[in-house]
Amino acid sequence: MSPAISVRNLGKRYSVNHAAARAPYRTLRDSLVRAATAPLRRLRGEAKNDTEQFWALNGLTFEVQPGEVIGVIGSNGAGKSTLLKILSRITAPTVGEVQINGRVGSLLEVGTGFHPELSGRENVYMNGSILGMSRREIQRNFDTIVDFAGVGPFLDTPVKRYSSGMHVRLAFAVAAHLNLEILLVDEVLAVGDAEFQKRCLGKMREVSKSGRTVLFVSHHMGVMASLCERAVWLSAGTLREAGDCATVISSYMSSLSRASSTPLLEREDRSGNRRALIRQVSFLNSAGGVINEICCGDSMTVAIDYTGGEPLVNPSIHMAFYNDVGAPITYFSTTYSGDAFTKAPSSGSFHCEIPELPLATGRYLVNICLQENNHDVDVVAGAAEFNVAPGPFFRSGRVPPSSFGQLLCRHAWALSGSPESALKPTGETATHSIDRSAHAWRAVVDTCR
Repeated sequence: MSPAISVRNLGKRYSVNHAAARAPYRTLRDSLVRAATAPLRRLRGEAKNDTEQFWALNGLTFEVQPGEVIGVIGSNGAGKSTLLKILSRITAPTVGEVQINGRVGSLLEVGTGFHPELSGRENVYMNGSILGMSRREIQRNFDTIVDFAGVGPFLDTPVKRYSSGMHVRLAFAVAAHLNLEILLVDEVLAVGDAEFQKRCLGKMREVSKSGRTVLFVSHHMGVMASLCERAVWLSAGTLREAGDCATVISSYMSSLSRASSTPLLEREDRSGNRRALIRQVSFLNSAGGVINEICCGDSMTVAIDYTGGEPLVNPSIHMAFYNDVGAPITYFSTTYSGDAFTKAPSSGSFHCEIPELPLATGRYLVNICLQENNHDVDVVAGAAEFNVAPGPFFRSGRVPPSSFGQLLCRHAWALSGSPESALKPTGETATHSIDRSAHAWRAVVDTCR
């Protein structure tokens, strides 16, 4: 059987103009002078210094068999999106070849191919046609698409009047419900609200079991492991590892752990406009000392040092904790905490205070995102790691193993029934909730008499 996707010695090269980056604003006069002096600069060799050849993909070779669900993982800038754009025929490779057997549907950026002046109904037909479906096929799936998207009352309204959420739901519904042999998905589960993401995930599981070939890009390792049989790990545009999904994810997460020991300013696996760079991430105990391990329930402060050339306007900072298999555990953000900053100095430090760490024992990785006016300034995955040791989070002094779950919640139990079976306080650790429960049940017994 011929492979659904065959990639051989694939490479994509871009030219990066450093002169343009140094002078983002240029007048017409500047452009004319630069064009006139270009021959002289070439003779001096200056033009070569201004332009760098960057290989987003280099020597990539792998195959995907019909019906396989393959995950594509890697850090920011690894070449994942470039690969999907080549497979979608949005851009052409510089070298190498790609052979695809079957019709391809792409969810690279949800909503691509929608015309804002056309209604939702018209865009369903137009987008379906772009994806290679016949009118009869679109009509057969039309009602299902509309029901999934939940935009029925606004179906004949121009999509320019849709909210971003409605736009996303309709675009996903079109691509996911059309009967294409090959589906390319790039981080679409990272958009939309929680209810939409849940429905998307359910649909992706349904697609993965239908015999269709799927290439799925995501930073959510938990979702990746649940959907994919095999995985391909890209690093700096090259194939780092391919094989069983769990094995590849484990190798990838181990690499992030090793990268966290590299000084942050030396790391290149980051994204953003880099107006400022995250310089260091430190974990502090209640006394202000730097630590690498903390006990469950103890207080901890995360200090994120950054450095840049100019002050940041309306900065925000976001921090996500992941476990050692890449599943997201919890999230900290100035956006959600309500701690708004109008301006930050060119270099400084953000401090996030966690009064009581509710994590089970284990190793955790930290992703950091620094933003200015909601635009990424510096994003680093696996910026740091720390360990959580057993501690007196519960009054028993014991904590469940991380295999039971990795978030700890304080709680108290009460038993309903006869007074003899009520829970009895133990020493000085008795809780008021149990006392109140016992008192309430005595009142019920007295009433029954």
